[in-house]
Amino acid sequence: MTRLLPLALAATLALPLAARADDARPVPQISVSGQGEAALAPDRAWLSLSIRREADTARAAMDDASKAAADVIAALKAAGVESRDLQTSGLNIEPRYVYPKDNDGTQQPKLVGYAVTNSLSVRVRDLAKLGELIDRSVTLGVNQGGGISFDNENPAPALDEARRKAVADAVAKARTLAEAAGVRLGKVLLITESSMPAPMPMQAKAFRDAGATAVPIEAGENTYHVDVNVSFEIDD
Repeated sequence: MTRLLPLALAATLALPLAARADDARPVPQISVSGQGEAALAPDRAWLSLSIRREADTARAAMDDASKAAADVIAALKAAGVESRDLQTSGLNIEPRYVYPKDNDGTQQPKLVGYAVTNSLSVRVRDLAKLGELIDRSVTLGVNQGGGISFDNENPAPALDEARRKAVADAVAKARTLAEAAGVRLGKVLLITESSMPAPMPMQAKAFRDAGATAVPIEAGENTYHVDVNVSFEIDD
């Protein structure tokens, strides 16, 4: 009897292991992707303003660029832009060369001065003032490049709408596949999401060409895009 007990115990332990191995078989499922979009009118803008000054010395170029930048910042604050919405985004000092030909036809660089570029990032919360701010900035010294992008301080409502549309799209696709395959769609096993806000930046040539009137600006809409991947169980 004492010899049979270990054998009986081993057989008893083997049964749950076999059941667990059988339960581990893959669950039949349908996996689909869904897409959803929602649009929202922007409620703020980001400006990129640059001031470039050239002079014989780096010191003189820096002084000229700094004065112009200070004038622009003061004007923006006077127009209602808060200090927290102003940030220096770049400061570049570069030598300027010409390449005259020598008597032997070679070209040797000759230093003729320096250029300083001071760049400023501005967050504009009152879009009605946007054109006026650009025009005033150009008048006070902004003379290079520039760009505008629009976004939303709270994009959550648009993203939630896009999520609902994306899931509805995935469910519709899964139902079509299930019907075509002659099976029943079961419960959701897994959902993953990726979202992509898509406000489009606008390169602002108007920064260089602004005249006496406010620059016309159209904010349009921002489109928020959500992708989801959903896996459904197939019912027997």
